[in-house]
Parts: sequence; structure tokens; C-alpha cells
Amino acid sequence: MKNFDNSFLSEKIKIIAGCDEAGRGPLAGPVVAVSVIFANDKKIKGVNDSKILTEIQREKLFPEIINSALSVGISIISHGKIDKINILQASLLGMKTAVNRLKIKPDLVLIDGNKTFKSNTNSIAVVKGDSRSFAIASASIVAKVVRDRIMKRLDKYFPQYLWAKNKGYPTKEHIDAVKLYGPSPLHRKSFLRNILPDYYYENFEINI
Repeated sequence: MKNFDNSFLSEKIKIIAGCDEAGRGPLAGPVVAVSVIFANDKKIKGVNDSKILTEIQREKLFPEIINSALSVGISIISHGKIDKINILQASLLGMKTAVNRLKIKPDLVLIDGNKTFKSNTNSIAVVKGDSRSFAIASASIVAKVVRDRIMKRLDKYFPQYLWAKNKGYPTKEHIDAVKLYGPSPLHRKSFLRNILPDYYYENFEINI
């Protein structure tokens, strides 16, 4: 994975950042975006796509990534903003903001996925980047850990939705809870079309 990142190094590209987000699919809560920069010779054993790592593995890697990185930028985009601009634009906004919060300006940003955001910094979209790029994979781990911790804290206020367990994703138990109790103030209205169509049309589509 590190070799993939370093393949972009050149006379003009000496500092590379990786960028990814967590939380595009959940029914509730924010999307979290992270960008990280490492020294070009830095490696961390175990770093991989956050989706294939266990929660315990991610939590173990989290402090090592934070402490080893030259710079880390984190951005949190709220459920309300997601409803206003849609999840794709919210994810891109989050990643752009995370890059802007880096204390070191990168020469190139590797972005997970197939889309980039407008920026003065050169960027490349990398499909399945979280399984190919060390920097993107590290960003994905930090983003996932930060978001999971947020949802665990929010679970204390809305325990009926079992967010500590499902992190806001549309599991059967989460969907059943939304149908039984109705949505919380932290649910994404734009994601409820197929679950609560009457609520969706009353509270979201008409207000666009």
C-alpha cells in the first residue's frame, strides 16, 4: 500500500495526503471525513481498508496513526447539512474541509472513490483507494473510529435505536425502531423515503 502512494512521488510531488470519509450509508448522524499526511518512509503494520478490520483492530491502530502522522485533518458534516446538500456533496465538502485543516499543505491528495472536489491542491480519485493506498486506508480508519465514537455517545440520548451497536446504519433492528418510535432529531430526513414515506414527503421533499 505504501508503494502505491510513493509511486506518485516526483520532483514536484513530495508530500502526499490521503483522504476518506465514513458514514455515507447510515440513517442517522454525521458523515466524518479525514485527511492524513505521513513521512514517505512511514509504515504501520496492520493498516488496511477500515471495512475489513474489526472494531478492536481499528481502535488499536487509531492512536498509532494519529501519533505517527505528520498532520491530520478532521471534518464532521451534520445530518442537517446532509439533508440540505445531499450525501455526495456532504462527503465531498467534508473531505475538502479535512484537507484544508491539514497543518502541512500537500502537493497531491489521493481521494477514495471516483470523484474529487474543487481545490487549489492537485488531487486524484482512487477507486477502492482504501484497499490500495496506505494514506487513504489510514484516513478511513480514523474517520470510522471518530464516527463510531460519536454514535456511541449519541446512543445514550436515543437508546431505542441501538446506535452503539449499529452506528446508525440501516440494520433491521434500526429500521424497526424508526417505524416504531418515529425518527429522532438526528435522523437524516432524506434517507427515510422508503422507511417512512409519509414523513419523508411531509418534512423533506416539499421543503426543497
